[in-house]
Amino acid sequence: MSQPDLPETTVQNEMPPSVVVFNHPLIRSKLTTLRSTETRHRAFRAILAQIAGLMVYEVTRTFATREIDIQTPLEPMKGEELGEKITVVPVLRAGLGMTNGILDLMPEARIGHLGLARDEDTLEPVVYLRKLPLDIADGPVILVDPMLATGGSAVAAAKILRETGATDLRMICLVAAPEGIRRLQAADPDLTIYTAALDRELDEKGYIRPGLGDAGDRLYGTN
Repeated sequence: MSQPDLPETTVQNEMPPSVVVFNHPLIRSKLTTLRSTETRHRAFRAILAQIAGLMVYEVTRTFATREIDIQTPLEPMKGEELGEKITVVPVLRAGLGMTNGILDLMPEARIGHLGLARDEDTLEPVVYLRKLPLDIADGPVILVDPMLATGGSAVAAAKILRETGATDLRMICLVAAPEGIRRLQAADPDLTIYTAALDRELDEKGYIRPGLGDAGDRLYGTN
């Protein structure tokens, strides 16, 4: 018999508490569709946004609120609204595919942009775009990237956000590899990672196995 007070996420036993792996039937089902080679880019875009929306509900659970006075059709009352500025920072280009799903639930969030391209020889990131709010320290920051593979891009992005002033930093990814988790945790142990799946390993080219291929290419129909 299920217990109503259990959290909607499950933390893997071998992972630290700051790594949260979602265990939700809707997410598992939609992720299976994304992994399939039969899923074309139009469906891929829609489902990726849906998963991001499902994940951000839990990611924002501890966000601060403030009390406000409102008038209902029947009487005045005190309600709550988000109490801090929220910044969502997708890593271009694949991170944009998850951002729309997050904004559907949290349209008041500001959007920063980080352009990081992977050098296919070194597997290390190269920064080509950085556009962030100057007051990023005024609230929580959600870093968004569908794939946490080698961890190079995530480490570089987290470092930039920390240097810009982010103190409450969380990351949402769709699929993560153990190697990427370990690297990011070593570089920024205070960052919380939320992922829809923890996959088996990286291959010799730095791709997640079983993975789902290149998220950017599948998102936009390129190759």
